[in-house]
Amino acid sequence: MITPTAKDKAVQDELKKHGEIPEHIAIIMDGNGRWAKSLGKTRVFGHRQGVASVRDTVEACGQLGVKYLTLYTFSTENWKRPKDEVTILMKLLIKSLKNETDRLHENNVRLIATGNLEKLPDIVFKELQDAMRKTKDNKLMTLNLALSYSGRWDIINAVRKIAGDVDSGKIKTEDINEKLFPSYLATNGIPDPDLMIRTGGEYRISNFLLWELAYTEIYIDDVFWPEFRRQHLYNAIREFQKRERRFGLVSEQLNKK
Repeated sequence: MITPTAKDKAVQDELKKHGEIPEHIAIIMDGNGRWAKSLGKTRVFGHRQGVASVRDTVEACGQLGVKYLTLYTFSTENWKRPKDEVTILMKLLIKSLKNETDRLHENNVRLIATGNLEKLPDIVFKELQDAMRKTKDNKLMTLNLALSYSGRWDIINAVRKIAGDVDSGKIKTEDINEKLFPSYLATNGIPDPDLMIRTGGEYRISNFLLWELAYTEIYIDDVFWPEFRRQHLYNAIREFQKRERRFGLVSEQLNKK
């Protein structure tokens, strides 16, 4: 992993001493289009500038010891956007994968993707598969791209798989519970997020990780994604460390543990 600057290392050491570093951070990278519009630029300009924010966030998370970072890259609903914008977004994804894979590999970051990947154009799917193969043995951190993904799609898909396994006799209906269900989700094997950050100031989760966010701490940042940098990440973690995560219990019960 690229060595942090002395200033960043001091901040990171302070965060590590102050409290828990989230094992899994999920981010809704919102505001590319609005940021570009505020500058009199096209929405595509905002998407391109957002790549630098991804790079800085990935590096900072790796340096902090975050084990999983999930980025809401492209939702199933995004396929409904104007065709020209979708085409440009797919081209930008290809370019980003080509440009960033070596950097991820050098930094010991594993790349995976979660979503209905079969809907991706063949050239995008191939580039993604190549990047995942190259980085599959890396151990420092897992970067998960939620790509052609939505929470409702994932839950419905899981229900279909479960129904099929019940019909085939692989499982019984009484086997279905909160422990079994996540094993049928696209996020199987990834712990639920401890912290979810949304940029752009909107207060909604936009069909993102609907099952997995049940007890996730949510942090809303007004800054648009192209302006998001590690100092904003540090602020989100500071806020996370102030919160008491009760998971349905009361404070007194937690204090007895």
